[in-house]
Amino acid sequence: MLVLNCSTKLQMLEKMLRWSFPESLKVYGAVMNINRGNPFRKEVVVDSWPDFKAVITRPQRENEMDDLDHYTNAYAVFYKELQAYQELLENPNAVNWGQIFQIQGLQDGICEISKTMALSKQVDVKISSFQMVIHSDPDTLPDVRLQMDPNLTLACLDISHASLLSKTWSRGDNPRCQKYLANLICCFPSVCVLDDNGYPLSWSLTDQFATMIHGYTLPEHRRKGYSRLVATTLAKKLHSCGFPAQGNVLETNIPSITLLKSMNAQFLPCPFFRVIHTPFQPNLTYSQTSQSSTFRSTFVHCGSTSVEFNHLGEIRNHRVSCISLKLKLLTLMTSLLRQNGSWQIQKT
Repeated sequence: MLVLNCSTKLQMLEKMLRWSFPESLKVYGAVMNINRGNPFRKEVVVDSWPDFKAVITRPQRENEMDDLDHYTNAYAVFYKELQAYQELLENPNAVNWGQIFQIQGLQDGICEISKTMALSKQVDVKISSFQMVIHSDPDTLPDVRLQMDPNLTLACLDISHASLLSKTWSRGDNPRCQKYLANLICCFPSVCVLDDNGYPLSWSLTDQFATMIHGYTLPEHRRKGYSRLVATTLAKKLHSCGFPAQGNVLETNIPSITLLKSMNAQFLPCPFFRVIHTPFQPNLTYSQTSQSSTFRSTFVHCGSTSVEFNHLGEIRNHRVSCISLKLKLLTLMTSLLRQNGSWQIQKT
């Protein structure tokens, strides 16, 4: 296993990945971002160099990460040989199996290997599949000339819009998602239609893999051409920066598929897969002891391990490093918090 840190090698990899379109698109987008300032702090792992058979892009290991944030803990994968990919994934230095994370790619073997390794790595696997689309030629994009209300503005998203985007995203409406979307807005191209108060009515943005995501128009402003305007403008913006204008859509999302066809999008033969890996949660029990009205201890038991919490919900005399145990502890302590308002959760 090798981590590619050399800028010359990374430039070479970017060119080499073009020979394997469309299967390499996700990794290609991530590598392009790495080679252009690396705003999302990614790095590249290969099984060998220069004749690599598997490549993974991942978050830089030296950065502090939230083990429960599968939005940011995201890997893109491309392989030439499935066995090489499996061996790379089995390497403990390649992937952090102790956290919730996702793998993205456009090859069937990604799902196959994740399901094969799920039991040995003690993780649950959730697989989602989508149709992959690309606007390969900017000249085929429609010439959108929408006569908008003069009070409306075509602009870029702002970090203050992250809350609205999180609430309206099918994968969102939680603090980690909102933070992730705010980071995307700061790092990558986006387009939106704003009303006269600066409030977004329609938008789309780009993720860490140079993919157009979360195209959305508020229900009361649909059927006015805003989605087509936003999507076309963002695709042209990506092309002007040298990026492929790629996206994905659920097969059941007929309105979006109709929109993409009207934009002359190319529907790729290979589906896009997102595989979320979540460590197993061990069975826990708990008991409480009350010494007085001002002091309470709670003991959480996992097999032969017992973790003691004080009355503030802080772990006493024990440092929990296992992410699956942390997940269960947080669930349990949240339940206790609902029962007793004096309890507080403190991550350790």
